[in-house]
Amino acid sequence: MEVGGQAVIEGVMMRNKRKFAIAVRTPSGEIKIKKERSTYFPKFWNKPFLRGVVGLAYTLYDGIRALIWSGNQQSKEEEKMTKKEIIITLTLSFLFSIFLFIVVPFFSAQWIGGNGKWFDVFDGIFRVVMFLGYILIISLMKDVRTLFQYHGAEHKSIYCHESGEELTVSNVKKFSRFHPRCGTSFIFVVLILSIFMFSFIQGPMWMKFVGRILLLPVLAALGYELIKLSAKFDKNVIVKILIAPGLWIQRLTTKEPSDKQLEVGIASLKAVLD
Repeated sequence: MEVGGQAVIEGVMMRNKRKFAIAVRTPSGEIKIKKERSTYFPKFWNKPFLRGVVGLAYTLYDGIRALIWSGNQQSKEEEKMTKKEIIITLTLSFLFSIFLFIVVPFFSAQWIGGNGKWFDVFDGIFRVVMFLGYILIISLMKDVRTLFQYHGAEHKSIYCHESGEELTVSNVKKFSRFHPRCGTSFIFVVLILSIFMFSFIQGPMWMKFVGRILLLPVLAALGYELIKLSAKFDKNVIVKILIAPGLWIQRLTTKEPSDKQLEVGIASLKAVLD
């Protein structure tokens, strides 16, 4: 069964269709594990393009739960986030993402290219630049660097499992920290697709702006199918060329993990496979 995952605060979350597990290294040095059933959508939605949007929503839901739980394991009881604080934080994060990757590129492109044929080109270029710049800036932060190391531990552990080798630190260390099904590759595919799709939105500028927000679910659906297809034909030369930029960006979003971080990734994956 296919396994995916994500890095969380001082740990790794692994997930398949049946359940997900979170393993974190607590301040005392021990590995703490939490297992739950995955939030998985009914078979009715498991259709091409539909599954991309619906599946992404469920994955995000589980991912946010994992992030909150992992963060709380690093905090004292009185410092843990309340439900109200969590809702406010998530809402502000979503609005900030819209501002950074939709609003800023849109009006920057309008300022430079007006509303002519170059507008969509500049808009797409600015969106990619903003994304890469954002990743570069946050990667300088110590906590984010640790998060990226756990991201590497997640990828290495999954690669080891997919290769059929025993999940040990020495085995996992041998594998690459770059994985074609990574969320980073998915985001980059969506960014490239947006350049082409947004160019088809015609009309006044307000319509182009609103269209960029309304088409986000469509972009997610297309991006999901392309990533799924690339994983199926990963030996094909053309596919390798297409996924190369996403793998390159993972040089920014993943770092080589320590042995202790690999232990956490392995613990999380074993908890899902058990």
